Amino acid sequence: MKLVYTNPNHVLVENAKNLVEAIGISTRIKNEYLSAGIGELSGIDTWPELWVLNDDDCDKAKQQVKPLMTVDPGPEWFCDECEESNAAAFHSCWSCQTDKPK
Repeated sequence: MKLVYTNPNHVLVENAKNLVEAIGISTRIKNEYLSAGIGELSGIDTWPELWVLNDDDCDKAKQQVKPLMTVDPGPEWFCDECEESNAAAFHSCWSCQTDKPK
């Protein structure tokens, strides 16, 4: 067995499982109920993990879940007030605090 994906959000791990099993790869989720151990264990050690049963399927499974690991924040935007460039995640201009245009 090989680890393919882990995340603190159980729903995302289940989603990854569904994506991998949809292409015919057998999987298993480990640490499904370990969140109760936080405090005795480090937080990251309690994250649910998606494993493939056949080691040869690992690369194919990782390709299938790759979109879950990348987030496209979108394009930069320019402030209407001061014309400063802002990252897509900013809801207001970092320079003059003008709200992002709709």
